[in-house]
Amino acid sequence: MPLSLSRQARVIVQSEIRAMSIACEKIGGINLAQGVCDMDAPRPIRQGAQDGIDRGVNSYTRFDGLRELRRVIARKVRDYNGLEAHPDTDIIVSAGATGAFYCACLALLDPGDEVVLFEPYYGYHVNTLRAVGAIPTYVRLRAPDWTFTREDIERTITPRTKAIVVNTPANPSGKVFSAAELEEIAEVSHRYDLFIFTDEIYEHFVYDGRVHVSPGSLATAGERTITISGFSKVLSITGWRIGYSVSRARWAEMIGYMNDLVYVCAPALLQYGVAAGLQALGPDFYSRLRADYEKKRDRMCQALYRAGLPPHIPQGAYYVLADVSRLPGETSKQRAMYLLSQARVAGVPGDAFFHGSGGTDLIRFCFAKTDEELEEACQRLERMG
Repeated sequence: MPLSLSRQARVIVQSEIRAMSIACEKIGGINLAQGVCDMDAPRPIRQGAQDGIDRGVNSYTRFDGLRELRRVIARKVRDYNGLEAHPDTDIIVSAGATGAFYCACLALLDPGDEVVLFEPYYGYHVNTLRAVGAIPTYVRLRAPDWTFTREDIERTITPRTKAIVVNTPANPSGKVFSAAELEEIAEVSHRYDLFIFTDEIYEHFVYDGRVHVSPGSLATAGERTITISGFSKVLSITGWRIGYSVSRARWAEMIGYMNDLVYVCAPALLQYGVAAGLQALGPDFYSRLRADYEKKRDRMCQALYRAGLPPHIPQGAYYVLADVSRLPGETSKQRAMYLLSQARVAGVPGDAFFHGSGGTDLIRFCFAKTDEELEEACQRLERMG
C-alpha cells in the first residue's frame, strides 16, 4: 500500500484567512483578513508575564491550568457570564479557545456524530469537527440581521445529531444572539438531548448598547453547555494562546484529559501573566474597549459605503461582511484578489464561511487594527469608489 495522508487529513483545507494573509504579505498590503488584533497588550498583562520570568515560572502547570488563573476565570465567569464554576473541577485552561474547542470535541463527540452550525460559520469550527470525524450540518442565517427560526434548527436534526455550536458574538457576521434566540436554542437542545458548544471569544465586543448573554447561564442549558472563551482578543495577545472551557465536572474531567494528551498544558509563563495582570483591569478597561472598537467599526463601515461595497453592520465582534458584487470576478476569491491587487487591502472571501452558495458576493474585513493602519486601509478602499 503506498504512503498517503490519513482520511481525516484529506477533508481538511487551508483556511482562506491564512491564504489571504500570505497573499497580502507577498505584496506588502494591509491585512484586514486575519483577526490578529494588532493593538498593544495592556501593561498589567505584560508586567505579569515579566514578573513570571523573574519568578522562574518555567515548569509544566497542571493539565487544567494554573490554580491562580482558574480562580480568576471562576470569578470572571460568575460576574460577567452568570456561570457558577468551581476552579478545581469545572475549568480547563487550554491553548486558546481553538484548543479548548478541539479538546471538547475529542472528549464528547464520536466519528459520525452530526453537529449543527449556524451559517455563515467560522471555518476553524468546521475543520475541527471534521478532524475528529464529526459531520457538520448547517442552519443558514438570513441577512441582513442574520435571523433564524426554531424550525430551521429542527429541520437539521437527525438521530445522529449530538451538538449545536453557538458563536456569539459571531465571526464573520458580527451577530449577537439575543436572550430569546438562545432560549430557543436551549429548548431545542433540551428536547433532543444535545450538547451546546459555545465560542464566546468576542464576548466583550458588543455594540450599540447590546449585552452579551452566555448560553450556559440559561436554566435549561447549564447542564449541557460547554462554554468556551479566552483572552486572545480582549487582551490583544493572540499569540499567547490562553483560552479555557467551563462545563460540568463530569464533562470537564475528560476535556482536561484530552487537553493533557494534545497540549500537556497551555504556556505556564503566559498563564501566570494573564492571572496576575487580569486582576488589575477594572470595568473601565472593558467599557473603553467597547467604545474604541465601536468607533473602528463605524469608520470601517463608512469607508465601505464610500467604496460602493455596502456593509452588513456588525452587532459585535470585530469583523464586517461587505457586499462586493460590483467587483469583477465570478467568485468571492477572485473578487478578493482583485481588491488586493488594486487597493492593496486583504479581506477574506465570503465563500470561506458557507458550505454551499451564499458567500460569492461577500468579503470579510477585520477592523482590529491600530487607528493609523485602519485609516490607511479605509482611505485605500475609498479610492475604489
